Amino acid sequence: MGEEKGLMKGKVFELTGLADYQEGAVVSRTVVDSKAGTVTAFAFAAGQGLSEHTAPYDALVLVVEGRVEVVIDGVPLELGAGQMVVMPAQRPHALRALEPFKMILVMIRE
Repeated sequence: MGEEKGLMKGKVFELTGLADYQEGAVVSRTVVDSKAGTVTAFAFAAGQGLSEHTAPYDALVLVVEGRVEVVIDGVPLELGAGQMVVMPAQRPHALRALEPFKMILVMIRE
């Protein structure tokens, strides 16, 4: 991936092609990184995830393909392709791939 800063601007990309699956791993690719916020593409192998944590800002998860369990404040939510959820700032959340899945994570800093 390794584009230099700004080289993705003004180009068309397929959402499913922004990050590739890697067995037993979580792969990420930064699409936008600015003072205002970040946009990151992720590809999770089945069973992989992000352990419970909090973030200082709301985070929008847009599921591109596959299925994921998102747990917010202990409440599990199952999402599939074409669905999204906002994980609120300062509230514990975690993700676990129920099958290989890809998402776009949008975080807007205040």
